[in-house]
Amino acid sequence: MGTLSCTGSVYSWAVNVDGRTARAIRTRRAVVDAFMALLEEGDLRPSGERIAERAGVSLRALWANFADLETLYAAGHQRTLERQHELARRINPRLPLPARIGALCRQRAQVLEFIAPMARAAAVREPFSPQLRANRRRQFEIARDELRQLFAAELADGESDELLDALTAATTWPAWSCLRDDLGLSVAAAQKTMARTLSALLSQEKPDQ
Repeated sequence: MGTLSCTGSVYSWAVNVDGRTARAIRTRRAVVDAFMALLEEGDLRPSGERIAERAGVSLRALWANFADLETLYAAGHQRTLERQHELARRINPRLPLPARIGALCRQRAQVLEFIAPMARAAAVREPFSPQLRANRRRQFEIARDELRQLFAAELADGESDELLDALTAATTWPAWSCLRDDLGLSVAAAQKTMARTLSALLSQEKPDQ
């Protein structure tokens, strides 16, 4: 039986494994690394052959470790979540509102730039992939929970659900993609625009009905 160890934010099992298991673990890691690298290079639909070639494994070994593309998407998403967890440092919810907004936008810019290759690739296959749709829902759940905790004071009134919806929409991948890909803004300019949007949403003034 292995023992659970924690290094930083990533949990792992410390186990004694035989040579065959160790090779399988290395193969799986190499395949996921290759998959992520191809996405980062702009290959939004890497084939099994290209992934296997980049990973330095046979196509047979790839599919022996991943039953299908859905399981590879799941593994890639797990790797993305682990990296996000490292980037998303906790922001003190007791800070003044402008400081919280600034810290969140800096953090979201880092995270969204990191997930950009995966998000762009997912958009191509998402209509046909239950796993990718599940990944997308999970990303929104994580973002929404972070916002709920960070802006708890501002979400205390009767319109909290509506405000949380607006904050989520303004700080997740679709909005960032619009700023970066459609409007062509730099990371700094997109981050500044996000902060301006959040400042407006979190002001005490209510919009006209």
